[in-house]
Amino acid sequence: MRRSASFHADHIAVIESGRRLTYAEAWSRGLRMANALLGLGLEPGDRVGVLEDNTFESVDFFAGTAAANLVRVPLYPRNGPDAHEHMLSHTGCRAVVVSASHAEALVGMTDRVESLDHVIVRDDSYEDWLAGFADTDPDPAVGEDDWFIIRHTGGTTGRAKGVGYTHKTWLDAGRDWFYNFPPVEIGDVCQHVGPISHGSGYLFTPMWLSGGTNLLVPTFDPAAVIETMETERVTYGFLVPAMLNMLAREPSARDRDWSALKALQIGGAPIADDTALLARDVFGDVLYQGYGQTEAVPITMMGPREWFSTVEGSNPLRSAGRPLPFGDLQIVDPESGEPLDVDEEGEIAIRCDGQMYGFWENPEATAERMRDGWVLTGDIGRLDANGYLYVLDRKDDMIISGGFNIWPAELENVLTSHPDVTEAAVFGVPSERWGESPHAVVTIADGASVTPEELIALCSDQLGSYKKPAAVDLTTDELPKSPVGKLARKILREPFWEGHDRRVGGN
Repeated sequence: MRRSASFHADHIAVIESGRRLTYAEAWSRGLRMANALLGLGLEPGDRVGVLEDNTFESVDFFAGTAAANLVRVPLYPRNGPDAHEHMLSHTGCRAVVVSASHAEALVGMTDRVESLDHVIVRDDSYEDWLAGFADTDPDPAVGEDDWFIIRHTGGTTGRAKGVGYTHKTWLDAGRDWFYNFPPVEIGDVCQHVGPISHGSGYLFTPMWLSGGTNLLVPTFDPAAVIETMETERVTYGFLVPAMLNMLAREPSARDRDWSALKALQIGGAPIADDTALLARDVFGDVLYQGYGQTEAVPITMMGPREWFSTVEGSNPLRSAGRPLPFGDLQIVDPESGEPLDVDEEGEIAIRCDGQMYGFWENPEATAERMRDGWVLTGDIGRLDANGYLYVLDRKDDMIISGGFNIWPAELENVLTSHPDVTEAAVFGVPSERWGESPHAVVTIADGASVTPEELIALCSDQLGSYKKPAAVDLTTDELPKSPVGKLARKILREPFWEGHDRRVGGN
């Protein structure tokens, strides 16, 4: 990042809401942030949390932590305080930077997190505060195996698990994301409509390293995004299918000039055929699709000519692409772990350069998800004779809504905390807008007065609005169980998926 800032000093590095920074300016601000954090007594390798949307100042933190060799721990704005506390605590964060709009969620957090000494709020005094630190380069020693970022993923227990990337694995992941893309040229613009703390962040570093421009969008409004895409001559972007669906259906999209577009990377959730075909018709042959997860990403990728092609013995339109050259992909028996033959259905297993070494300080979860160097995804799929991967189902009932992972057990824990609720089951049901949405079936006591609306509000308050159930069904009957007494979510889920050929949502 330092080298690219030097080579491309006078080129535009960042755009947000009409504001622009050259590489020299962006790197100078990043160095001031690095010195500010080190001035607090932090040392290379220490973890620093951040809670923010995509803003101009996000780049200060991105560049500053890299320059100081500190480890970024992104928090997710849609989460509640309890989730923030967990992510900060188990990674041992010593400081956290938060935008003013999200500061309330971290009130009292230094008392709740033993390791946390500093909460830095980016309020109206932020610019003067930042300017008070030198922009000299601290230039700490950086090894390729030093930790660079800890991203969080969900778990069947509802507790987020940390996935650490080293400097090398982060660069490897970026290399693989862009392996099949048209080459980045100086001045190309990558639009980040999703948070750079999430999937879109994988595209940030490759653009910076190539002299491109990262365009940050604080909030997703389809009409505004379409306007910016055209006026800023956007060339690259990352979109979850729900966003692509809304952009392709925005009334003015068809009348725009999309000649600058090179690649729109679609990921985070399965995509429906009609959305892919509509988006291709609107934006042209610029759609790329890949598969992976925070624990190992990416492993497959395909561009538009392959995605929408006719291949004997395969159906690329329904697939997630084919394995990239820097990784391996297997379908294994979910119980024995033995590799399965072509067209046999089983658990998808990944081995790639951009994968985790294990979950952060969680050897039990690591043992469940890693086997002989392979990451077990929990997704069920198959590979055909031509190497196309088809994602069919999810082993652990995870719900992907609008590109965000939602874990049933987390919602069930909140629902059953209500005194009128005796048990609850949560599962994903089809959603035209989000691909799928959480749906809850709740057993209540005879004579209970609780309403579905109260339970939905309870989930929203405790977990964030994006995790709340779209609907809650109340019953006084016992919920179905497996022979060993486990909650049988699939029995409740199946009627909602009648007529669908995959038990995963697609926008």
